[in-house]
Amino acid sequence: MQLNNLKSAVGSRHAKRRLGRGIGSGLGKTAGRGHKGQKSRSGGFHKVGFEGGQMPLQRRLPKRGFTSLTKKCMREVRLSDLSKLLSEEIDLLVLKRENLVGPFIKKVKIIATGKINRKMIIKGLSATKGARNAIEAEGGRLIC
Repeated sequence: MQLNNLKSAVGSRHAKRRLGRGIGSGLGKTAGRGHKGQKSRSGGFHKVGFEGGQMPLQRRLPKRGFTSLTKKCMREVRLSDLSKLLSEEIDLLVLKRENLVGPFIKKVKIIATGKINRKMIIKGLSATKGARNAIEAEGGRLIC
């Protein structure tokens, strides 16, 4: 076998239709393009999504998508991170001061990851059910 002798199997490839090659070919005259109109002419095309001057669908619909609008102003904080803090009363300002959350964060939720080993009072923060139980088991409380 040599590369210059390779051929595909008989019948696996067939010739393309030759457009505009006379009436006998079945695709003469208009060559399957129909009569008149932009698409029948050479070079006649329109861009994808073009609707003849009408405002296209991709511009009519609002551009919110599936991104959360509150994602940039919400954070989650672990119980293990809270147990490292020295203060007994914890609120949003304490978390910002200790760099656990960024400066633009408005809401914080405590999640039950890690362990808590002391009593603490949490003000103005939400918590998951497991985190709430862990905090209250150590004698702490959540004030909303």
